[in-house]
Amino acid sequence: MQSLVEDRIQITDLITGWMHRDLGEWDQLRGLFHPDGVIEVTWFEGPFADFVAGSIKMGASDLRTKHLIGTPVVNFNGSRAIVETNAVIVADNVRLDLGCETHNRFYDLVEKRNGVWKLVKRQSIYDMGAFTFPRGPVEIDRDVVAKYPREYAALAYLLEKGGFPVERVFATRGSELERKMKADGQHWLAA
Repeated sequence: MQSLVEDRIQITDLITGWMHRDLGEWDQLRGLFHPDGVIEVTWFEGPFADFVAGSIKMGASDLRTKHLIGTPVVNFNGSRAIVETNAVIVADNVRLDLGCETHNRFYDLVEKRNGVWKLVKRQSIYDMGAFTFPRGPVEIDRDVVAKYPREYAALAYLLEKGGFPVERVFATRGSELERKMKADGQHWLAA
C-alpha cells in the first residue's frame, strides 16, 4: 500500500510540474519526460526535446500562456499508468490585446523506469474555450476562428496569429478522436 501512495505522490508532482513551462524553467521541464517521450498538443507534435525548444521560442514571442492544473486521476497497471488531468490554458497575445481560456484534459501515458515515474506521451482533449479581452473588445477574424473546432478555436486563433499554427484537428470532448485516444491508451496500459 505504501508504494502505491508514493507512486501517486510522484505522479502528482510530475503532472503539476508542468508549471516549469510557464516559468521558463527549461531544465526542470525536460526532466518530466523520459528521453523517448513525445507530445501532441495544438501547436506541436513530436519529440518532447523539440517541444521544449519550441516552448523557448514561444516564450520569446508575443504569446504568453499559463496552465492551471487540477488533481490527476491515475489508473495503474504495474510500472505503467494512464493519467487524466483537468487543466485550464490561459493565453494572451500582447500584440493583439486578445486572450483566451481553454479548458482541456491532459491524457498522459506515464511509466516507471529505474524507480522514477516520467511521461512517455502527453496528449490533450479540449473541452471548451472562449476569448478574453484584457483591454476591451477587439476585432477577430471570424474566418480564421471558423477553421477550428469550437472547443479550442480561441486558442488556435491566438496560436496561429502568434506564429504557431495548428496543423490538424485534435480531440474534443466526446469526439471519435477522444474515444480512439483512450482505446489506444488502454491497449498500451495492458501491454
